[in-house]
Amino acid sequence: MREIPLSDIQAAARGVYDLVVRTPLIRLELPAAPGLSPATEIFLKLETLQPIGSFKIRGAHNAVRQLIDEERRDGVWTVSAGNAGQGVALAARHAGIPCAVMVIDTAPRTKVEAIRQLGATIVPATYDDCWRTVESHASAHMRGRFIHPFDDDRFISGNATLGLEILEDLPRVDAIVGAVGGGGLLSGVASAVKALKPGTRIIAAEPETAAPLATSLRNGGPSRFDAWRPSFVDGAGGKSVLPTMWPLLSRLVDSSIVVPLSDVAAAMRLVADRCHVVIEGAAGCAVAAALTGRVHGTVVAIASGGNIDLSTFARVTEACSEMTS
Repeated sequence: MREIPLSDIQAAARGVYDLVVRTPLIRLELPAAPGLSPATEIFLKLETLQPIGSFKIRGAHNAVRQLIDEERRDGVWTVSAGNAGQGVALAARHAGIPCAVMVIDTAPRTKVEAIRQLGATIVPATYDDCWRTVESHASAHMRGRFIHPFDDDRFISGNATLGLEILEDLPRVDAIVGAVGGGGLLSGVASAVKALKPGTRIIAAEPETAAPLATSLRNGGPSRFDAWRPSFVDGAGGKSVLPTMWPLLSRLVDSSIVVPLSDVAAAMRLVADRCHVVIEGAAGCAVAAALTGRVHGTVVAIASGGNIDLSTFARVTEACSEMTS
């Protein structure tokens, strides 16, 4: 059974903070809402404050910093919708080695430009080509050491440092909600938290347009989500759960909440209004799930990133405002 040992997570915590920011928790003042218990309190873990605006720097730096000289010789590469590419690009620049990123053609312009500014070579590809690369861990079009954007134990261990921080800052936490793309964030956080505070519930959040984990949990095995379609929630929701990730996700994640895109947009607007923080769709997905009333007690919603084109943010949140007015 695949496992991310606590010792590996603690080792990552000793090595990543020369580049990673220890991000704060802030309270989200909640609106009155049907089904939302007055006893529920929600905190946001602000990974928007990382140097790349996303948690991905945690895993990327932990993976790249451990490469030996022979593995670094031809540089590194990854595949990404934007955030993982920025993480690996910054980690590679920090290590003084070349980087290339196979970028999904649906990636937001803001994220692609950020990857380029970090010195990485951009290799455009279709979503299907990128997902095949994610599944096979290889591509004939790329050269160097592949840094998988989620299905890599070192990457997951780096992500897991986020879980250690939550427990240190909020020991009474009852539940943690995070968006799921490939599962590298939530499986890492869960590995840390379940080892130290086993009763904590770990809740996945997925958009209605891409919910393979909910489908897999329902089916009892890794499954494809046949109704997948792209949306502004570009950092969450793949087409399937990889069989190699299933042992972690099935054991560590208690449930998955699937949320409508309108609720994601409303959550993004709420966080901007109440906390003055811009979050991207995947982070909005986690907040929206926390606001459903299905998660109780002291809850942390992981604001996993804030990398969204401001024009897209304005369009999405304004449309949400018009629907509720």
